[in-house]
Amino acid sequence: MSNDSGNVLLALLTGAIIGAGVGILYAPDQGIKTRKKIKNKVVSAKNDISERVSHAKDELTKTVNAKKEDFEQKLEDTISNMSYKADDIINTLEHKLEELKKKNAHLQK
Repeated sequence: MSNDSGNVLLALLTGAIIGAGVGILYAPDQGIKTRKKIKNKVVSAKNDISERVSHAKDELTKTVNAKKEDFEQKLEDTISNMSYKADDIINTLEHKLEELKKKNAHLQK
């Protein structure tokens, strides 16, 4: 969930809670009924927020795990590629060393 969509969600949820609270306060019910309705709305909003946070946490965990696996694969590929390049460099250096040995042996004769 991006930061902008999180802010929009929070704003909508806050507006809904405030609207519900104002509506309940102006309703022509007895005080005890009004307090009970407010409590029920708060509990409902709390549960909704908890579910959304839990869902966001699950999605974030999935994303992090996917990125971690992707990073590990790229790291493994890079290390493997570097290993092949190191082998090529070693082979080239060994070939050059052999050439130098041959030239040195030829010059010493």
